[in-house]
Amino acid sequence: MPHLLHIDSSIRGEHSVSRRLTARAAAAWRAANPDGTVTYRDLGREPLPHLDEAGGLARMVPVEQHTPEQRASWALSEHLVDEVKRADAILLGLPLYNYGAPSSVKTWVDHLIAPGIAYDPSNGSGLLGGREFIVLASRGGGYGAGTPREGWDHAEPWLPHGLSMTGLEPRIITAELTLAPVNPAMAELLPLHEQSLAAAERTIDELWVPASAGV
Repeated sequence: MPHLLHIDSSIRGEHSVSRRLTARAAAAWRAANPDGTVTYRDLGREPLPHLDEAGGLARMVPVEQHTPEQRASWALSEHLVDEVKRADAILLGLPLYNYGAPSSVKTWVDHLIAPGIAYDPSNGSGLLGGREFIVLASRGGGYGAGTPREGWDHAEPWLPHGLSMTGLEPRIITAELTLAPVNPAMAELLPLHEQSLAAAERTIDELWVPASAGV
């Protein structure tokens, strides 16, 4: 039975573009997999604990030597890795905050970098590859080639590197200029935002369309 892991991270609630995109993608996946099941995790509303001094060393200490705090931190990492392993497809909403990924997404990634369960420490090979990983990214401004802030988006370039040890390979679909509808100073950019959003939605709608559908 196919299984989807659906993760949101936006803190903007019903105003979030990334949440709207992941919801659209989840609906498309369900339509293509009517017998499928879904696990939903909301990092924006229920963030994971950061790796602190008490628990973070659990990844560097043999399990049999774990303190109670390390044991709890490691158990959470095991649970999060298991969520990924059970999924055939993963959806992640990735808004851009202060030119980087939300700290909640960084924490999720940190928990996944777990030796022995997410990657093989003997040879560095990832153990979580082989599944579809779709990232629905949103950014309030424009950061493409030739724009004044080209290269200021540090979320999209970072994510593949941050997860590289696990074997997960994200496919990123982006809607940009998402602040144009609400920021009067960006009013002239509204048509470009609408084009970007429409293109992202079209790509989402085509993700799980059977090849025979176009025949």
